[in-house]
Amino acid sequence: MNTLREIYDYRQMIFSLVRKDLRGRYKGSVLGFLWTFINPLLQLVVYTVVFSYILPTNIDKYYLYLFVGLIPWIFFSASITGGSSSIVAQKDLIKKIYFPRQVIPISYVTSCFVNMLLSFIVIFIVVLISGVGFNPLALLCLPVIMLVEYILALGMAMLSSAITVYFRDLEHILGIITMAWMYMTPIMYDKSIVPQQLIPIFNLNPMTHVIECYRDVLYYKQIPELTSLVSSFALGLLFLVLGYLVFQKLQKHFAEEL
Repeated sequence: MNTLREIYDYRQMIFSLVRKDLRGRYKGSVLGFLWTFINPLLQLVVYTVVFSYILPTNIDKYYLYLFVGLIPWIFFSASITGGSSSIVAQKDLIKKIYFPRQVIPISYVTSCFVNMLLSFIVIFIVVLISGVGFNPLALLCLPVIMLVEYILALGMAMLSSAITVYFRDLEHILGIITMAWMYMTPIMYDKSIVPQQLIPIFNLNPMTHVIECYRDVLYYKQIPELTSLVSSFALGLLFLVLGYLVFQKLQKHFAEEL
């Protein structure tokens, strides 16, 4: 509770770091903040072309099916890979002043989260254009799903950022891990094609449940299954507690290692 109170006292610093990251993300580029929308749209086009024409799938409105899973994954992946180097990137700040070190991964993940929220504007437009429409009751579950994913991403970012201070190679290894993780998550395919003996392994993947919940709301227009939502929340909370404990243990010697 003391740590939470201290983080709350430094909330203005979190807001400042989030604002700085969002402003600096595309600083100097011609299109600037428009890349927030262009990046996911270009990825959508590439994946849609590949899986609609080169490796065709029988999923109806595949572009929407893909987009609904892809945007949350981009947020999660960016939180892990970028979050892993967040402490190292702020080494000068850490050496100069005191503040709760958790502020750094929290601000980075929050910045990625805001980016995802802006990308959801594009998702809503695509849903309307596709003719699928919305289920207002199911939409009420969307903030809960987003919160669950945020908790999961924050836990992973805390864990990876703390370890990266001592083991810098992790930053590069995570790029490979997240790529493999993406293909182990039903983003570009339906879980029904997964061999039955592998289903228990897929269910251990917290992002499997998260992506399925997003699809239930935005693709199938239905309220997510309670078991999927509870499983996602439980796994997210587990990773947050683990990330926090590891971070607390390792942060004592950040200044010396940096």
